[in-house]
Amino acid sequence: MLVQGSEAAAQAGQTVEQKLALAHEALRKTPGLQFDFGAQPPPPKPPGWLAPLLEFLASLGPILQYVFWGGLAVGVALIIYFIAREFVPETWLRKSRAKQVVTDWRPEAGTARALLEDADGLAAAGRFEEAIHLLLFRSIEDLVARRPGAVRPAFTSRDIAGLEVLPGEARSAFARLAQAVERTFFGGRPADAEEFGRARKDYEAFAFAEGWR
Repeated sequence: MLVQGSEAAAQAGQTVEQKLALAHEALRKTPGLQFDFGAQPPPPKPPGWLAPLLEFLASLGPILQYVFWGGLAVGVALIIYFIAREFVPETWLRKSRAKQVVTDWRPEAGTARALLEDADGLAAAGRFEEAIHLLLFRSIEDLVARRPGAVRPAFTSRDIAGLEVLPGEARSAFARLAQAVERTFFGGRPADAEEFGRARKDYEAFAFAEGWR
């Protein structure tokens, strides 16, 4: 009892610093805890090819600036164009299309006259539908021969009649000729000399100079 009382008296006489030192010492002796850490290993060295690459990219800095600002300017211009196109009056676009250069796709005069003679021969035999179809078919052949690629294989006669590079009168004549073929040769409606005569005039308006003025 006397010894325990003396230990208690000793503990009571310890200062706060002494108690903290004893607790720290007890903590260090606790198994499973590590307090001694080695120095952190140095970072790995960069590969030898990285330094030349960085130098090369640094040398491209001024050029990349021009590329960046140039691309930015193009992007802004495209945005302005698409926005402005929504507000531009349609009449402006029509005027622009009307100024396109009209290409002379007329057949040679001798070829056109020979075709008319062949069509007249079919009409004289009463084969009016075939005569009208011949005029249209040979007209398309002439267009394909004089401007390869302009008349695509998938184009119908109506598509060809809508080509804006054709003059208005020639385009209208071709459209009437195509309609006559649709009614007679493909539609099964019998044609007569009068209808062939109209188709013949339409071909003349399409093939000769008067329709291209």
